[in-house]
Amino acid sequence: MHLVTPSPRATAVDGSVGADRLLTSLSPRFASLELEQLASALDFALEQVCLAINTERSTIRKRADEELRQALAKIERLRDQLMDENDCLRREVSTLQGSSLLVGASTALRHAFDAASQVAPTGATVLLVGETGTGKELFASQIHDLSPRRNRPMVRVNCSAIPSALIESELFGREKGAYTGALSSQAGRFEVADKSTLFLDEIGDLPLEMQIKLLRVLQERQIERLGSSKPIHVDVRIVAATNRDLEKGIAQGTFRQDLYYRLNVFPIRVPPLRERPDDIPMLVWNFVDEFSKAFGKPIESVSKDSMLALQRYPWPGNVRELCNVVERAVIIAPGPRLTIELPPLSAAAVAEHSNTALVDIERHHIVAMLERAKWRVRGDGGAADLLGMKPSTLESRMLKLGIARPRNHSS
Repeated sequence: MHLVTPSPRATAVDGSVGADRLLTSLSPRFASLELEQLASALDFALEQVCLAINTERSTIRKRADEELRQALAKIERLRDQLMDENDCLRREVSTLQGSSLLVGASTALRHAFDAASQVAPTGATVLLVGETGTGKELFASQIHDLSPRRNRPMVRVNCSAIPSALIESELFGREKGAYTGALSSQAGRFEVADKSTLFLDEIGDLPLEMQIKLLRVLQERQIERLGSSKPIHVDVRIVAATNRDLEKGIAQGTFRQDLYYRLNVFPIRVPPLRERPDDIPMLVWNFVDEFSKAFGKPIESVSKDSMLALQRYPWPGNVRELCNVVERAVIIAPGPRLTIELPPLSAAAVAEHSNTALVDIERHHIVAMLERAKWRVRGDGGAADLLGMKPSTLESRMLKLGIARPRNHSS
């Protein structure tokens, strides 16, 4: 048998086909196809990797967004919880201070409180000076309640509410037949207030002829009833109040200087509400508690925006005006969360408070309306609409007054 020995070029040492022969055995077309498949596989693998990366990025972004939303929601819940706790605290403080409207801890109010506490036990004449609605009568009651005369009721007289023809008989009393229609004798307010306190409100409106007679009573501590010449001794402590500038009245000849000195023994200035904005939340809750009970409408919280707007408003009517605003808000409240709308600032109010810079009043009013409109200038219900002016005019006034939208408010 003839044996054929393979050529060294045909077989490698390990028995496999030689590399050079293998390469030469592959056609160019086959090699090109293999390369295309390999490139396609690589492209597919790269696409899958990119897709996986993008998917992971999207998942991470969604997860981060969700975590951020949850964190913001938690912060919002904590903020609401803190507001509710502050509301409850304010209500508790108001309750502890009683039903008096003289609540607050501002420096201006505390100064007036301290002065009233100092003079109350002395029996000295007190002159309360302050704008309408600041609570001068409440200060008078406080002085009386802290005095040795507190066991007898304080007697009140509104000098501007009594006709000039009747004020003498109201203050000093009358005898039967003193004038037409005087069918019986009647004690005057001074006699009724014997051993007690007589509060003369709006003393600046007292007619000049009555000022002379009042001065005599303060000097001699005795009165004469209308229609009688018999003097009656009275032991009366005088607390007077006025919203007028009595020194200006002296210069104009409408108020007697000697009477002013008799009354101005211990003057106390009752601060306006715009000077004590920190007291407004306590006052608001005092009124809310009062009116919610009266109307049977439980109020659990007050809008934060409303409270901020109340603190920025200049309050020409002071505490009395704030009381009216809160009462109206409670009446129309649809639920337990109270939203309070500010009253428009009238031209008369601006004129009455000319001692406050008109620019400051205008700025306060515009900011209050912007707060009410959530800092939206244009459109229905926007600040311009509420103010009754063109949006461009309002924007111009805001620029001139230096009013800028807070960063946490968008257009």
